[in-house]
Amino acid sequence: MIALAAVATLGFSGLIGSGTTATAAPTATTDLKTVPFEVSGELPIYPKALWRNGSSSADVRKVEARLVQLKLLDKQYQDNSFGTSTRSAVKKFQASKGIPELGYLDQNTWDQLKAATHEPTQTELFPPAPVVDGKRLDQRCATGVALCIDKTSRKLRYVVDGVVKATMDVRFGAKATATREGAFSVGWKSRNHVSKLYDSAMPYAMFFSGGQAVHYSSDFAARGYNGASHGCVNVRNLTQIKWLFDQIDIGDKVIVYRS
Repeated sequence: MIALAAVATLGFSGLIGSGTTATAAPTATTDLKTVPFEVSGELPIYPKALWRNGSSSADVRKVEARLVQLKLLDKQYQDNSFGTSTRSAVKKFQASKGIPELGYLDQNTWDQLKAATHEPTQTELFPPAPVVDGKRLDQRCATGVALCIDKTSRKLRYVVDGVVKATMDVRFGAKATATREGAFSVGWKSRNHVSKLYDSAMPYAMFFSGGQAVHYSSDFAARGYNGASHGCVNVRNLTQIKWLFDQIDIGDKVIVYRS
C-alpha cells in the first residue's frame, strides 16, 4: 500500500519512456478505488438491500408469496419474517437469473422477481385455515406441518397443508405452571423421556418451548381433566401419541392458542 501510494503521488513519469505523452497522474485518493480488492484492501461495494435476513414486514410476505409461485420456497415458511429459508430461495432465484447470489433483495432482484411472477392474490398471501367443527383453526396452522393445539376446545390437531389428519384430547398446565401460548417449533424429541425436574415419565415427548413438550400422560389417561400438567401438553391416548411421534420431524410447527 505504501508503494502504491507513492506511485500514485509521483505519477507515471518515471514509468513512461521518453517521447510518450502522459496524461494526468493518478492520485492516491481517486484512482486507488479502481484497484482490485486484493491490491487496494478496500471492500467491494454491494447494492442496497431492500429486504434481507432479519427483515420483517408485509412486503416480505409478498416476496415469499412470489417465491412460492416459482416453487423456490415451501409455503409453510411463508410469513412476515425474512429467515434462512427465504434467503436460500432468493439465492436460488438469483442464480437462475445470473444475478450475484447475495441472498437478499436488492432493486434489480426485486424487479426481476416481479417480472417472473404475478401479483400475489389474497389467498396466496393468507391461505385460508381449515374449518373444524364449524370453526377455523388458527391461521398459522394453514400451511405446512403443524401441531395445532387449541386450549379452548382442549384438542390437538395434526394438520398437513390445511388438512386435519388426526385429533386428540389434551390437557394443559395448572395456573401456576401454565402452558405457554404462541408459535413454536419442535426442537427435539425423546421417545422414552423421564423428567429430571419432576422424576416423572414423559413418553413420546416432543419439546417445543424450553422444558414444555407434547407427550403421553398416564395420569391424564387415568384421571382425565381432574389433574393438570406442569406446563406440558398431555395427550390421553397412547396409541395416538405413538403414531403422532413418528409423523413429526424436528422443526415442525407447534401452535398453541385459544379459539
